[in-house]
Amino acid sequence: MRMPADEMPPTALVPPCALAGMWAVRHGQSTANVAFATAEESGATVPVPGRDHDVPLSDPGAAQAAALGNWLAGQTPEAGPDLVVCSPYRRALQTWEGMAARAAQLGRPRLDVLVDERLRDREMGVFELHPPAALRARAPEEATRRKLMGEWYYRPPGGEAFTDVAVRVGQFVSDLGRAAPGRRVLVVAHDGVVSALRYVLAGIGAVAPEELPPVPNASVSQWNGDGHRLRLAVWGDTTHLTSLDDMEGMRHV
Repeated sequence: MRMPADEMPPTALVPPCALAGMWAVRHGQSTANVAFATAEESGATVPVPGRDHDVPLSDPGAAQAAALGNWLAGQTPEAGPDLVVCSPYRRALQTWEGMAARAAQLGRPRLDVLVDERLRDREMGVFELHPPAALRARAPEEATRRKLMGEWYYRPPGGEAFTDVAVRVGQFVSDLGRAAPGRRVLVVAHDGVVSALRYVLAGIGAVAPEELPPVPNASVSQWNGDGHRLRLAVWGDTTHLTSLDDMEGMRHV
């Protein structure tokens, strides 16, 4: 989705950022995304087993990563990303690996890649990998508190609110701007991280979202830089996934 030329509120104070540009990709569909959707339909109250850190891509998610590789290969070396910073979580790393492999097949030179812990997904503490129905069944008081506080401010026991995510993402952006001036950076991470980037880059005084803006799996958001600040230009774009949607539709004909 294309954004207005400048969506920052007129009263916001935007800290300087020397990056030439930034793209933020949410990882492809994960097995937990599938499990959560299934649980919401069925009302299942069993948490997804394992650690959030280790959740892999689903098969459709791997296909989405390859489609992102097509997108990456279509960016010119002079204007596209020249540095990648990735979340340490498995699904994000697999998304980047799938992107890079497909882009290499299409002749795109390999990019420098860094992994930064601050790009990890929001930590849910004692409710890690709990679908909403599981939270409502196992801790109805917490489910009520979550609804009362709103998703941006709710902090599960032992976990993070999105306000906490925004703090670490803000420090990441500040450090990145100093460490990589003039670079065009691709961030591969999670929906909460991408939402936090939008909030942080809107500047001091930006209004916290009442509801989190949707960040589809394998979507691309883009900020353009002028050497002094980054301006949001594209949000949650999925046009590169159109061929996958067409293939899925053909399977159901």
